[in-house]
Formats: sequence, C-alpha cells, structure tokens
Amino acid sequence: MLVALAASFLLVVLAEMGDKTQLLAMAFAAKYKPGNVLAGVFIATVLNHSLAVAAGRLLSEVVPLDIISVIAALSFIVFGLWTVRGDSLHGEGGGRTRYGPVATVAIAFFLAECGDKTQLATISLAIEYKNAAAGILGAVAVLVGTTLGMLAADTIGIMLGVVLGRKLPERAIKWFSAVIFVLFGLYSVAAFLAARLALWRTIAVTGALALAAAFALYYLSSARQKTPTKGV
Repeated sequence: MLVALAASFLLVVLAEMGDKTQLLAMAFAAKYKPGNVLAGVFIATVLNHSLAVAAGRLLSEVVPLDIISVIAALSFIVFGLWTVRGDSLHGEGGGRTRYGPVATVAIAFFLAECGDKTQLATISLAIEYKNAAAGILGAVAVLVGTTLGMLAADTIGIMLGVVLGRKLPERAIKWFSAVIFVLFGLYSVAAFLAARLALWRTIAVTGALALAAAFALYYLSSARQKTPTKGV
C-alpha cells in the first residue's frame, strides 16, 4: 500500500508540473485567495480521481491483466511525451462568475481534469496497483497519493502565481518530468517482458522502445521550439 501511495504521489506531482491545471492554479491565485484556490483544487481532485480510480479497477475486471499491464506501462511513456508536448490554457479561469471562489475553482478544475493526463495517469495507477493491497486499500492508496500529488504540485503553482506573477520556467521542469515518466514506463515494460522472454529479447525490445521514445521526445521538443507559445 505504501508503494502504491508513494508512486501515485510522485508520478502525479511530475505529471502536473507545467500541466494545464497547474497553469490554471497560477491564474486563479492571481485572482482569489490561495486558501480558496487550494480548497477548490482539493474538492475537484477528490471527485475526479475517485471516478478515475473506480474506472481503472472496473476496467481491470473486464480486460485480461497481462494486456492491462502492457497498456499501463506504455501509457506512462505516452504521458512523458505528452509532458514535453505541453498544455495551454484556452481562456479557463477568465471572467467573473456568480459562484463563490471555492466553487468556481472546483468546477473549473474538475472540467479541466476530465481527459487530462493526470486523470489518465490515475486510471493507469489504479490498474497498476490493483493487487498492491488487499480489498479496497489499494484503491484508497492510489486516491490518497494522487490527491496529495495534485495538491503539492498545484500549491507550487499557486505560490508561483502569487510571487512570480504567473511566470514559470517550464522547459527544465517539463523535461525532468518527461524523462521520469518515460523511464518508469520503460522499467515496467522491461519487467513485464523479463518474465516472459529471453534476456536478449527483453533488452532488444526495451532498447528499441527507448530509442523510439527518445526520437519522439526530440521531435516534439523541436516542433515545440518552432511553434510560438502564448502566455497564460
């Protein structure tokens, strides 16, 4: 259970760095009190990630565990590539609302998280650690870990939004997060293959996947440098 909680915390913190919802936290921090923003983030995260954990565990009852393990491992590589590709805000958090600040932040975050990589990472974690603890404890560990990870990352976003006026040096953070995700995915793939294939085949397949991931990271980074980005 502790492994599931720690992994969930770390990976969601990394996924959230430079993510759209962290940028959203920074934008709201310039408008509302930090405590209200954090409360809204907490409410939205608990609701959204509860649905994600439930979806992950339900999916594992329908699809064979071996197939799910491979998909979950590959998904972390995709999350790494997604991190380098980057996110942008499209007017979220702008304008006034008749709702209070906590409800406004909660609604905005819940909608922004739907289909976002941190929600998809939570689903994958729920699948990955389905058997990490007996009964409901594995799901609780993933939910607690991902929720704490979101709060930690978005607290950084809130602080930066207040102190730095929404100016965040994203490039180094994105690359660090992306590499951690890709390495985690490659490790999971290698562990899966090692139990089923000869060592040289495991090394060959994992090496080929690592080269493909490295090329994709380079391509996405180059493409992003050529495309002008808009400020938050």
